[in-house]
Amino acid sequence: MGERERLRDYRRKRDFARTGEPRGRTASSGEKPRFVVQIHDARRLHFDFRLQVDDVLKSWSVPKGPSDDPQDKRLAVPTEDHPLEYEEFEGVIPEGEYGGGTVIVWDHGTYEPLSHDRKGRPVGFGESLERGHATFRLTGSKLHGEYALTRIRDDDSAWLLVKTAEGRARRHGTPDPHRARSVRTGRTLAQVAAAADEE
Repeated sequence: MGERERLRDYRRKRDFARTGEPRGRTASSGEKPRFVVQIHDARRLHFDFRLQVDDVLKSWSVPKGPSDDPQDKRLAVPTEDHPLEYEEFEGVIPEGEYGGGTVIVWDHGTYEPLSHDRKGRPVGFGESLERGHATFRLTGSKLHGEYALTRIRDDDSAWLLVKTAEGRARRHGTPDPHRARSVRTGRTLAQVAAAADEE
């Protein structure tokens, strides 16, 4: 399935004459696959966790946000695939639009797929997600180390995002989303919203 088909739901839900979100046409994939964690102050404040798989960002809504404490098991609800350039999106989605609210880029970087089959052979990352369990090592500005995504419902409606116990955990948990700052601009949600009001 090509990028056009993968992004059909994403494009169908948005009016690009009203929202500044990217359509999904010009991003390059780079050498290593990318990840981004955005804080999204929509109807419900949440974190969006996105991993590049081929030519799209596979996406999950994580209500409590990712944690670097292996004791924390975070619910991750799949959402539609997003275009690669969404990694850079920060701003205000207009009220009345799908996902209306303020978005900041809390963290971004690259990741290394670590999934293997039962015989220890590497498995394609997309294939491991289809099977319902994928492990990967994040190298971001804030998140580092091995994580796992595991499907917990057969209908694909719920996953768990967990930091694995490898290495020493910093155990900082998740930041207060209202005080958290963008890794791109250093701004908070409130500062991004205020700047949009001034435009």
